[in-house]
Amino acid sequence: MPDLKTIARKHALKNALDYGKADIKSVVGKVLAEFPEAKKDMKVTMSTLAAVIFEVNKLKKNEIEKQMSPFTYFEKKQEEKKIVLPNAVAGKVVVRFPPEPNGYPHIGHAKAFFLEWIACREYGGKVILRWDDTNPEAEKEEYVEAIRSGIKWLGMDWDQEVFCSDWLPKLYELNEQLLQRGDAYICTCKQEEMAANREKMQRCNCSANSAKNALLLWKDMLQGKLKKGSAVVRLKGDMASANTVMRDPTLWRIVDAEHYRQGKKYRVWPTYDFQGAVMDSLLGVTHPLRSKEYELRDELYFYLLDRLKLRKPTLVTISRLSIANMPVSKRLLKPLVESGKLMGWSDPRLPTLVGLQRRGILPQAIKNFVLSFGLSKVESNPSIDALLAENRKLLDKDAEHYFFVPDAVKIKVTGQAPTKDLKGAAAKNFPFSGNEFYIPAGDAKLLKKGAVVRLKDFAGVKINSVRNVGKNVAGALTGEFVSAPLKEGEKIVQWVPVDSAISTKLLVPHELLKEDDSFNEKSLEEVKGYCPASTAKLKEGEIVQFERVGFARFDEKTKHGLAEHGLVFIYSC
Repeated sequence: MPDLKTIARKHALKNALDYGKADIKSVVGKVLAEFPEAKKDMKVTMSTLAAVIFEVNKLKKNEIEKQMSPFTYFEKKQEEKKIVLPNAVAGKVVVRFPPEPNGYPHIGHAKAFFLEWIACREYGGKVILRWDDTNPEAEKEEYVEAIRSGIKWLGMDWDQEVFCSDWLPKLYELNEQLLQRGDAYICTCKQEEMAANREKMQRCNCSANSAKNALLLWKDMLQGKLKKGSAVVRLKGDMASANTVMRDPTLWRIVDAEHYRQGKKYRVWPTYDFQGAVMDSLLGVTHPLRSKEYELRDELYFYLLDRLKLRKPTLVTISRLSIANMPVSKRLLKPLVESGKLMGWSDPRLPTLVGLQRRGILPQAIKNFVLSFGLSKVESNPSIDALLAENRKLLDKDAEHYFFVPDAVKIKVTGQAPTKDLKGAAAKNFPFSGNEFYIPAGDAKLLKKGAVVRLKDFAGVKINSVRNVGKNVAGALTGEFVSAPLKEGEKIVQWVPVDSAISTKLLVPHELLKEDDSFNEKSLEEVKGYCPASTAKLKEGEIVQFERVGFARFDEKTKHGLAEHGLVFIYSC
């Protein structure tokens, strides 16, 4: 693991290479994002950064480039890392994306999709988008469209699309083979009785029924003569097995709900244990990726295929991925979305792909983040900081710079403002005609009469009065333009002209859940302030960099109950 000094040096060298000199304010955020542990002792962190930056700023450009090259090489090697599948043959690899359309896709899906897609493309194989839509009570067309869109947004595609619900006649046929051979039976025991028998490693009397009776009961299930919950199909496994999964698992059950695609055509539906294994084999999948939570079910997977005399793929087990205090479990997500506490599935606090997109997280950042875990079986629950660090690297190259003044107070300035060609964020504040400016209240409260403050990249202002700062009282904060050059230690502040400022709301997502998985009522912070008029020209979805704040995605234009239009941005990283 890289240490603090190494990470600090990498970012200091990059900052110096881009801007001539490394600046601690520019470097510290990137270091903390990549190395969150550094937050625990900021005194030591800042001291280390200062020492590293001092050393880097003494270097010449050719020395900086030379020392930067190992870091660049390492990052390129990370990108070039191949995914190796066991028993794979070039041109013959077949993988599947197997989403169930019962919710919106999230970052955990992204990990599995990327691993399968990249591995398959490297081997010159085939990708099947296979919809595991055999649970009518939970599935919707809305989720199908959301998952398709999510895969495309991530930059992936597929070669074939299959709905498991279309294959029910073939799956029925295979189940009947199991019943005819006595490898499965119809169980009419109550759920409590089945659970008790499994606990006692004892097979129930239903298993003694003849194949003929089993097929008659199966027909009754299909024709609606048996009610939901009154009968299931169970595989004859091994009731003495230490692996409880093998103790006569359920393969089929009655579900009377209308299916989003098949309507009321079917009422008997397979469990994932049956459908997943059988469809992998029938579709010619060579390398199904399954998360570690299914590892105990691997024995059942192969046992069932043996009983059906079907081809067995090479299972590849990977770890699940979730982000700390950002749930991917639909058990937690659905109630939160349906409760109205969130802004739907696209809420920027969620790890759903639409939520991450709305927050301004780029597909490439997600790709870099999830691939860093590779095919490891080690369960991962990283902080979102690592994802944000990847995103920041990408946005840093292209995002336009703007000023955003949070918790604004007015300063009235007299005298002649200097006239010069401005660049960067300051230039976006022009043109303006008045002599009042908004500056952050946090900066204004530190000002004293007689001090000189610098409106960033524009002009110096000597402070004349500082009465009632923070209340926006007329004349509370006044000053006059001065032409003296910037001195070391003088405060530099963001600013927006009052006569053209646009009321702006910045939504800042925080951790959605507390440690006990309860909803964090403070998970969305609202920061009010002002932006220059030039931000109104932005298109929805554009990502900008608010200097001294961070990157933010332009979410929408709205009315704040004021005469002017207001803007809403979502903080990204």
